[in-house]
Amino acid sequence: MTISKRKLEHTKICLEKKVEASNTGFNDINFQDIDFIHQALPEINLEDIDLTGEFLGKRLSAPLIISALTGGATEVERINKNLAKAAQSSGIALGVGSQRAAIEDSALERTYQVRDVAPDILLIANLGIVQFNKGYGIAEAKKVIDMIGADAIALHLNALQEVCQLEGDTDWKGCLGKIEQICSRLDKPVIVKETGAGITKEIAQQLEQIGVAAIDVSGSGGTSASLVENYRKSAIGKTFKDWGIPTAISLIEVKSVVKVPVIASGGVRSGIDIAKSLALGADLVGIALPFLKPATISGKAVELKLQQLVKELKATIFLVAAKDLSQLRQKPIVISGKTKEWLEARGISVKEICQR
Repeated sequence: MTISKRKLEHTKICLEKKVEASNTGFNDINFQDIDFIHQALPEINLEDIDLTGEFLGKRLSAPLIISALTGGATEVERINKNLAKAAQSSGIALGVGSQRAAIEDSALERTYQVRDVAPDILLIANLGIVQFNKGYGIAEAKKVIDMIGADAIALHLNALQEVCQLEGDTDWKGCLGKIEQICSRLDKPVIVKETGAGITKEIAQQLEQIGVAAIDVSGSGGTSASLVENYRKSAIGKTFKDWGIPTAISLIEVKSVVKVPVIASGGVRSGIDIAKSLALGADLVGIALPFLKPATISGKAVELKLQQLVKELKATIFLVAAKDLSQLRQKPIVISGKTKEWLEARGISVKEICQR
């Protein structure tokens, strides 16, 4: 099967099947371990709440990124265009899907190119790091950046997907060194991004030490790559559908050890989830799957979804009596249950986080 056909198959599965895991740590039925403390007397005006900020030198109207979704098949070109239109009108960031397909077939480059409809957004290119064990080098990294006029590149870590995928690439020896080489030779920021299984504090420290500009934890709880592969007849995909580190836990772990910016993604589904991510230290919050169906309709449909999330985010910030993102990050939060147990077992002080 060609990469293009596989990309299209992945997109159709995500549109038509149940592909989400259930363990973000934010809002699951049996796993709601992160809670705000309601403030009955906010003493602020909702209309005065300021969501603006900066990420990798780009000004954003809200701390959001539409995370990598698709590309690499002619049928999904309009999806990326609609996502980009919404990102442009909303003043947020966008990451495209893996551009490997366009490296191997230049005719597919246009399926990722969105600068004609989104000239001002923070735009992030995308390649899988394991491909650099199969002949890719700095030339390919530069090519995908130039292909779309990107401001940065995300090198994604998808070991879980690869080990479940029928066509998976499972030789990951030396990938850390490959990341270091790319960081040292590119003149654009390098983000390292998981794809739904989370990042530990130890891996985060290694990534910071070799020069990455930001880390996207992409924890479990959102789209399950192994479950997607299960629908493609993977022999082990269903077994690993809930594998990984829940997003809230991964975010706290990573923020406990690094100073580089951190993106929280993986199962973020509401403005409350976004606010919790920010309160736990995220610099940016990524959402992908909820925008896929709207993007098959129009840019306006995606924009309406974004507006709803921003409205929920502002309402949450109002209800904890914060007027901006800086104040939100100082508000007390309650961590309990499995999340608390995990963090304490990993030597992270929950008390310090809750009593700031």
